[in-house]
Parts: sequence; C-alpha cells; structure tokens
Amino acid sequence: MEIVIGLLIIAVGAFCQSSCYVPINKIKDWSWESYWIVQGVFAWLVLPLFGAMLAVPEGHSFFELFAAGSSFNIWMTMLFGVLWGVGGLTFGLSMRYLGVALGQSIALGTCAGLGTVMGPVLLNIFFPEQNALASLTFAVLLGVAVTLLGIAIIGVAGSMKAASLSEEEKKAAVKDFNFPKGLAIALLAGFMSGCFNVGLEFGKDINFGELTPDMYKTLPATFLVTLGGFLTNAAYCFFQNTKNGTWSDYGKANVWGNNLLFCILAGALWYSQFFGLSLGKGFLTESQTLMTLSFCILMALNVVFSNVWGIILKEWKGCSQKTVAVLVVGIIVLIISSFLPQML
Repeated sequence: MEIVIGLLIIAVGAFCQSSCYVPINKIKDWSWESYWIVQGVFAWLVLPLFGAMLAVPEGHSFFELFAAGSSFNIWMTMLFGVLWGVGGLTFGLSMRYLGVALGQSIALGTCAGLGTVMGPVLLNIFFPEQNALASLTFAVLLGVAVTLLGIAIIGVAGSMKAASLSEEEKKAAVKDFNFPKGLAIALLAGFMSGCFNVGLEFGKDINFGELTPDMYKTLPATFLVTLGGFLTNAAYCFFQNTKNGTWSDYGKANVWGNNLLFCILAGALWYSQFFGLSLGKGFLTESQTLMTLSFCILMALNVVFSNVWGIILKEWKGCSQKTVAVLVVGIIVLIISSFLPQML
C-alpha cells in the first residue's frame, strides 16, 4: 500500500509541474526573460529553501547540513545544478517551437532516460567503492527502456502532426512551430536536464541521517541543485534584459500585482514535482528498484500530463484520428512504464 501512496504522491507532483505553464500565460506586459527569472526566484530559491529546512530536526540548524557534509559532494551537487540550468533554459525554447505537449515529451523523455542512468554511472566513477552501478538492475533498465519507447511513440505522433498540418494550422496551434529546430533543442534540453538527477545522487547524503525522515532526505540536495540552476538562469535572463532593453519590465508597477501572483503560482507548481518526488520516495524505501527509477517515473508522468494539457490547449487540433491514436498509445505505454518494474 505504501508503494501505491508513494507513486500517487509523485503523480500529483508531476501533474502540478505539467500545469506550471498555464499561469505563465496570464502574465502581462513582461518579456520572457523577466517573468522567467521572477518565477525562478520562487521555483529555484525560496520554495526549495523552505523545503530543505524540513530536513533539519529540532535542536539542529540549517547550516549544519552543509558544514557537516562532504564539500566535494556539495560542490558537485551545485555544479550539476548549473548544468541542469542550461537544460531549463533550452527546455522553454523547446516548447516555443514544439508546443507544451511535444516539447515536454521529447525533452522530459531524454531527461528521464539519461538522468536515471547518468547518476549511478558518474557516482561510480568518483566513488567506485559505493558500487552505484549495482542499482542499475534489469528491472530499472527495462523501466527506462519502456519509458523511452513511450516517448518515441509520442515523437512519432509529433512528426505525423508536423507532416499533416498546413503551415497555417501549425501556427494556429503553436505560434513558432518548427519541428527540426525544436527537436534539436528538446534533445539538448533533455540531456542537460538529466543533470538534475545526477546532482541528487551526489547530494543524497546531505541530511541528518536517521534524524531526518525519509520523505525529506533529498530536499537539501534539491535546494543545492536548484540554486546552481538559478545562477545559470539569472545570468542568461539578466543578459537578455540588457540585450533587449527590458530592464524596464521590473518598473511596470501597474502589472506587478498580477504578474507576481502568477509567477509565485507557476514557481510553486514547478517545485511541487521535486517536493513530491522526495515525499514519494519516503514511501518507496522497501523497493530499491522504484527508488532508483523514481526520477524516471516522475519524468514519464510529467510527459503524460503535459500531453493532457496539450489536448486541452488544442495543440493537437486538426490532426487525424490516426495521429491522435498514436499519441494515446504513447501515453498508455508511459503509464505502464511507471508500474512495470514493480511487477517483475
């Protein structure tokens, strides 16, 4: 029963993440770089900081988490956060050219597979005595493979969509639709975004051990990863503010109330995925396979819900029944991938 609860919590987090771009559409009179960094303050700094504090037991301080931890692991966790930040930037571009459904599907699919495998592989390089590769069991690799199969099927649906629609129909669904350009960006975004899970692997011991409840143990590492990602995003967004002359966005008092509200909401929805991942893993401790595969499961469910939003936002409007059927098959395969390893 606990495993089911854990998977449901991860699913709720995935649904929230897939919904985070909905409030962004309500932001008024700000450039992309301005609202991206403002929502990032909440998604990558404020909320992860509050989350990390949950891992601090009574009688201890927040700073003890990092004073007692390995400085190498702390810096590596942040480093992979910086690299993940690059993925976050290109992730937004992938949806610009492919739409919410297809953009998230390809980027998150790549992220799911590479993120799950890269963590143990890189950890094994630096700490071979931990035998991290042992976590990549047949069940785990099968789960990753089935996830990638589901993503590939959705990718086929996307290419069918691109081939069947006229230029006018493509623009109506996604204003800047460009499948070749969007595909390349989405693959890059997925590769770099996979660094998030690598950072979590390096930072998994940054907690108070038995004094920290299992459901909170990865939250300090999550904070360090998102902190690194915030630095990358801030540097790029402020550069764009300067290049495009959009610093004036922050001085538009008439839209601050509206925009701040929706930036906070977007940031909270985005962070919910990794808060939910940490809580969910607290219920999965009896299954090492699901613990290893939890990041992949989260990304797979993100794809499922992003495509649901894609349907709601009419990004697949005008496609043939065959294309929609292929899309639905891909979604079903992804749902199966979340439970298949536990059945073995």
